[in-house]
Amino acid sequence: MDVIADIAATLIAQFQKPTLAFLMGGMLLAALGSKLEVPAPIYKFIVLLLLLKVGLGAGISVRSADAVSLAIPALCAVAVGVLIVVFGGKILSMWQGISRSDAMATAGLFGAVSASTLAAGMAMLDAEGIYYEGFIGALYPFMDVAALVTAIFLARMSEARADAVNIQGGTATLSSGDGFSGGGFSGGSGFDFGMAKGIITDTMKSPAISALLLGIGIGLLARPEAIYESFYEPLFRGLLSILMLIMGMEAWSRLSELKKVAHAYLIYALAAPILHGLLGFGFGMIAHHLTGFSAGGVVLLALMAASSSDISGPPTMRAALPEANPSAYIGASTGLGTPVAILSIPMFIALADWLIGF
Repeated sequence: MDVIADIAATLIAQFQKPTLAFLMGGMLLAALGSKLEVPAPIYKFIVLLLLLKVGLGAGISVRSADAVSLAIPALCAVAVGVLIVVFGGKILSMWQGISRSDAMATAGLFGAVSASTLAAGMAMLDAEGIYYEGFIGALYPFMDVAALVTAIFLARMSEARADAVNIQGGTATLSSGDGFSGGGFSGGSGFDFGMAKGIITDTMKSPAISALLLGIGIGLLARPEAIYESFYEPLFRGLLSILMLIMGMEAWSRLSELKKVAHAYLIYALAAPILHGLLGFGFGMIAHHLTGFSAGGVVLLALMAASSSDISGPPTMRAALPEANPSAYIGASTGLGTPVAILSIPMFIALADWLIGF
């Protein structure tokens, strides 16, 4: 009972923090029909500054990080991103009325990472004085790219397999080879390295990943500590509060889009962030036992797994899977997945405190 009481107290205390308060405030304003709007250029500018801040901090920390201490969490991030897409896509495609492309696009967004959610988690840990590795931001691209590439490949493979099936007289036969002729897949391996390169290149060029990698590169190769501490660090929490307000309003407005699609998306969007976060937490525990990965690092890895991409993912999916329904995968991820992930931060903090201790 004492453990349950401690966890409940932690949850209540965290919900009183500015990060969650602004998120719920934005949802309340939208629910009440408020006409408050934040111009899109301001939103993009805030996201850019937050991504540069996270990237710079990660790059500065990577300079002094042990290779093994960084490599194992990075591999865990890749594994989590791939597993979320594989199992998420399979579960969604089992529901009647959900196409394979819609399932993979949705799973891809839920497997990718939300920069704003990660920033919110960092702010909450900082407010509590909880230590986490500075290189955490460098794990973002590993999970994000792994999830997006996996989702697009599985969707393309499914499409290629369907194209290779010739229905004659009520029987289905596969063309020669292993079932992946045409559709951009090469040879007998079913894997087109040219397409893989294109997907990775396009993902790296996306606004979120580009800004993050730029920050990491400058932090790693230059000496930006002065501007990081005098400009980016002081602005971080204030800008994050505005971003949470915007996301709260956006999340509420996106909920209406879920009415247009199968109820399976509603169930998935509510359950997936928690389940994915627990998967990430499990891999974080593996890294903790192997390398001494901090409890705060475990929380943030879990949060990256719980989050769903709201910046790099949607345009990537729109370009790579134009046949997928944006109302389904964006409505599920932004409308419900993002607020559920952010609201779950106190749960992961309490879990880490119980299993590892701060």
